[in-house]
Amino acid sequence: MAILVFVESAEGKIKATSIEAVAYAYQLGDAVTAIALGDVEKSELEGLGKYGAKKVLHAADAKLNQPVIQAYTNVLIKAMEDEAADILVLANSSLGTPVAAKVAVKTGASLASNVVSLPDKSAGFAVKKSIYTGKAFAWVELTNPKKVIAIRKNAVDIKEVSGNAAVTPYTVQLSDSDFAVKTLSTEKATGEILLPEANIVVSGGRGMKGPEHWSILEDLAKALNAATGCSKPVSDMGWRPHHEHVGQTGVKVAPQLYIAVGISGAIQHLAGVNSSKCIVVINKDPEAPFFKAADYGIVGDAFEIIPKLTEAIKAVK
Repeated sequence: MAILVFVESAEGKIKATSIEAVAYAYQLGDAVTAIALGDVEKSELEGLGKYGAKKVLHAADAKLNQPVIQAYTNVLIKAMEDEAADILVLANSSLGTPVAAKVAVKTGASLASNVVSLPDKSAGFAVKKSIYTGKAFAWVELTNPKKVIAIRKNAVDIKEVSGNAAVTPYTVQLSDSDFAVKTLSTEKATGEILLPEANIVVSGGRGMKGPEHWSILEDLAKALNAATGCSKPVSDMGWRPHHEHVGQTGVKVAPQLYIAVGISGAIQHLAGVNSSKCIVVINKDPEAPFFKAADYGIVGDAFEIIPKLTEAIKAVK
C-alpha cells in the first residue's frame, strides 16, 4: 500500500505537524513517500527518513514558495499518480485541510479530516475523527479506493525508526491557471515558538490584570520552551497581539501541556484547547469553570505561584 505524505514547511524547516503526518503514515503502511513544495533545506528533507519516509520528492520551483491551494492540489494529484499512491496523509491545518478537500474532490477519494488515531481495518477502513470542536468523536468509514486523511495534532506518537531518506528532485508543469489566486502580502506571527507548532503553551487571561504583568508568563514560557497564548478578552483589549488568541474563534491548539493562568474557562476558549493532552489551570477563583476541564488545578494568586513555579522549573533543568 503506497502512501504519499504532504509535508508543510516554514522558512526552510519542516513543520512538527508534518513530521507527525510522516510518523502516522509509517504506522499505517511502510511504503511511505513524502513530498515537499518550495524552498526547503535538504537536511530537513533527508531527516524525514528518521520518521518513516523512504523517499522524499522535492518540488523546488520558486513559484511554490507561496502556499497557493490550487497549485498545491495539482502537484499532489500528479505525485499520487506518479507514485501509485492510494492514500494521501497530511496535517489538519489552515493549508492542509483545504488542500485535502480539493484533492479528494478531484480524485474521487474518500476524505476524513481532524483524524485522531490510526484507522481500524478489521472490517474495512474506518477512522476516528474529532467533531463539534472536540466535544465528541465519530467513526467514519472510507470506502473509496483512494483516501485522503488529514490528521489532528497528537494523533500518534513521534518515534525515530530509521535513517535519512533519499531526496529526489520532482519537476512539475505549472500553468498560469494554477496561480489565479495571488498572495499580496503576508503578516507572520512573531515569537520564538508559534502556537500551532508548540508542545507546551502558557496562556493568560484577564486575571493577569494588565499587559504590564505578562513578563512572569513569558518567563515561565521561556523556562518551559513554550509558546504564549491568551484568551479572547485579552486580545480584544489590546493586552496581547491577536495571533496569540486561543479559542474557537482564534487559534486552536493541541499541545502536550496547556497552562491556563487567570482564565475563567468560557466555552469558546475550551473549544480551542480541549485537544490538549494535559491541562493545568491556575486561578484564585475555586469556582472558575476551567477547573472542570483541568487535569490539574491550583487555586491561588498567580502573581505568587508563577514566579515560584518558574524558579522550580529552572532549578530542575
